[in-house]
Amino acid sequence: MPRRTIDITVPDLTGKLALVTGASDGMGLGMAERLAAAGAEVLLPVRNTRKGEDAVARIRRDNPDARVSLRSLDLSSLDSVAALGETLRGEGRPIHILINNAGVMTPPDRQTTADGFELQFGTNHLGHFALVGHLLPLLRAGRARVTSQISVAARRGAINWDDLNWERSYDGMRAYAQSKIAFGLFGLELERRSRIHGWGITSNLSHPGVAPTSLLAARPEVGRDRDTLGVRLIRFLSARGILVGTVETAKLPALMAATDPAAEPAVLYGPSGPGNLGGRPAAQRLYPPLRSPQEAERVWEVSERLTRTGIPAV
Repeated sequence: MPRRTIDITVPDLTGKLALVTGASDGMGLGMAERLAAAGAEVLLPVRNTRKGEDAVARIRRDNPDARVSLRSLDLSSLDSVAALGETLRGEGRPIHILINNAGVMTPPDRQTTADGFELQFGTNHLGHFALVGHLLPLLRAGRARVTSQISVAARRGAINWDDLNWERSYDGMRAYAQSKIAFGLFGLELERRSRIHGWGITSNLSHPGVAPTSLLAARPEVGRDRDTLGVRLIRFLSARGILVGTVETAKLPALMAATDPAAEPAVLYGPSGPGNLGGRPAAQRLYPPLRSPQEAERVWEVSERLTRTGIPAV
């Protein structure tokens, strides 16, 4: 039986400037395509210029009038994040939509960022934290909607406060869960601070469910030379419409969170099917590890110190 088509309506975004991390392929590229088709001007900050150029060509092939351009960004380097922030602040254009989508998942062996952080914690969370800090004036000017992409892995687990960088005992999946828990707590704390200090930013969370994206595929840059058994199984189930989603449906929760006029701040959006693995996107209850305001504040303060990114209240 063919899979029933699942989609959402993206409103007219003419006049909006959107930035999507991790948009050179996969569901991030799908998000950028939909934003551009809705009339937004879309910035793609990418690490791999060739992949970025291919992404721009694909977007323009389907939408010849699309306004889309590349910027350079490596989220595993705080210098690169700061450089992008300086570039965009120099351009001085308000940002209306920011989707923090890029991520890396479960390198088989512990790796570190350019700044010495465990790769997943440094890229998935700290890099995005610093990016928001450097772009804050532009986000405030655009009264931006900031959507941060977490994962079903944040449903359980905890932040390893005694060893944030997993130097003593590395567990790839636990480190991945920590990075997404920290990232989710950051997104919630961003909303709280914006509300208290009058920044005008609204912040919410999304997760894609489970789909055959590139996260678990062969990625030599993270030490994975072949597809994992997990991604092969996910592809099998996805192709048959069993339980999990597709790359096309995986992008929808973030798009809903970032563009739907009815999407609410401090809310998690994800697939509504069994186990929240696939299905139509909808609001969901926050995962237990994301429910502590004290943990969220602690994450923010530690992240400011680690990234040397002071985010002023006013």
